[in-house]
Amino acid sequence: MNAVIEMKTKPGSVVIDKTAPRETTPPSSTSFSFPVGYHDLHPDISINFQLNRFYNWVGDDSMLTEMRETLGGVKEASDYPMFTRLVLDLGEKALARHEVLKGAYYLRLAEFFMLTEDARKLPTRQRFVDLILDHFKIPSSAYNRISFESGWLPSYRLTPAQPKGTLVVFGGFDSYIEEWMPAALFFRDAGYDTILFEGPGQGAALELAHLTMSPEWQKPVKAVLDFFHLDAVTLMGFSLGGGLVIRATAFEPRVRRVIAYDIMTNGLECFFRPMPLSTQKELLGWIDTGNEGAVGKFFADATAKSLLLDWMVKLAIHNTGVKTPYEMLKHYQKYETASISSQLTQDVLLMAGAEDHYIPVHQLPDQIATLTHVRSLTARLFTRAEQAQNHCQIGNFGVAFRTIIDWMSGLGPIEELTGE
Repeated sequence: MNAVIEMKTKPGSVVIDKTAPRETTPPSSTSFSFPVGYHDLHPDISINFQLNRFYNWVGDDSMLTEMRETLGGVKEASDYPMFTRLVLDLGEKALARHEVLKGAYYLRLAEFFMLTEDARKLPTRQRFVDLILDHFKIPSSAYNRISFESGWLPSYRLTPAQPKGTLVVFGGFDSYIEEWMPAALFFRDAGYDTILFEGPGQGAALELAHLTMSPEWQKPVKAVLDFFHLDAVTLMGFSLGGGLVIRATAFEPRVRRVIAYDIMTNGLECFFRPMPLSTQKELLGWIDTGNEGAVGKFFADATAKSLLLDWMVKLAIHNTGVKTPYEMLKHYQKYETASISSQLTQDVLLMAGAEDHYIPVHQLPDQIATLTHVRSLTARLFTRAEQAQNHCQIGNFGVAFRTIIDWMSGLGPIEELTGE
């Protein structure tokens, strides 16, 4: 059974509702239908997750067969270059067959695992973006560059004929907002004026405008709301954005409702999660005592043995604009929500996967405990029975998006600031 916890803080009652299992048929829009199912495609948990991630945006079951047959035997420890070459080949073959959506997401999958210094990375990323925009017929008029600090933020606005409200969405550590275009069209078709943007350290804001990541997420949110002259919005961040959205909302009263999809109360804990507890404690001790040399030696040794860790560290350094693993870890210490959560007074929806391998599930009750002044709080834990137990509900996007729509519509129209 699904567990929905709703906490009404005005007045201060707590209601726990055990609801019946939801339908597992994927919701659809005029633009897209989402598949249901999390599949065993590769023995490595992280690679398997990424294969499922990009399949979930396509929904063509032939992709499952192709990935199993072509990639199942590629081992993480030594074969990332082979993995990338094989996925690029799958993409080219799909595009030659005019399977544009499949081909585009294969390119994105290949680009995802390219190291930051790979000369193929930026051209492959741009090709993916161009294919997605063309496939979904996103007009150039939907795209804007919003001036921000020394660069600009990319954004897309998809507006239905009679909007029910405005939903502003951004991603996390490694996302491109164009990857999320099928979901944006789903929310548009559900009646919401949907604005997508990339902030510092994300997508084109990083790669083209050269803006590196910052925990002060209220600043890019302010720039977006100012640009579109918005007074009352629902703000949603996914993955690492589930923590950034809480941080932004604490300082931006024009955000009337906030969705953490999924929650992330402590970014550094998530970065450390694949490591043994003893190693995590050792690294935290070195950070606290300023032992930069020990941190540097640890990562020099560890990344030489793991291409996955090497990829993670290089991407994190690239996103943040720092020079060393020590500086990167010190930077990500700032990605926490405990210090600012009590400042939120909005309606809040928290989402989490029961078996998220990136974000420990205890961060859900941790986040609930610190939101002490919100108008209302709803928390949704997604489970294996729903095929939605993973990070950001990869395996059943449909049930996650329906949960979001039901929550927004259940609260009724957003009041303008002057109307309260």
